[in-house]
Amino acid sequence: MGITVRYFAAVREKLGPQEVAELGDLPNATVAGLLDWLQGRSPAHAAALDESLGLRTALNQALCDLNEPLSDGDEVAFFPPVTGG
Repeated sequence: MGITVRYFAAVREKLGPQEVAELGDLPNATVAGLLDWLQGRSPAHAAALDESLGLRTALNQALCDLNEPLSDGDEVAFFPPVTGG
């Protein structure tokens, strides 16, 4: 399963603008499962995507919660609660 992951604001500064996650058979094919997978990629990912930061998520450009299921080709975005202009 290929998911485009986009990062905004402070998350983007730490990880870059985007990456494509090739997840194979993700046991928990939800936004939460993707987040867990991303946090395991590197210490930088774990720090930038730490749940205590209160990050917001969007699935295919619509705000979502972590329980939303994922499908091949989806786009998931992570961003702080206030991104500024």
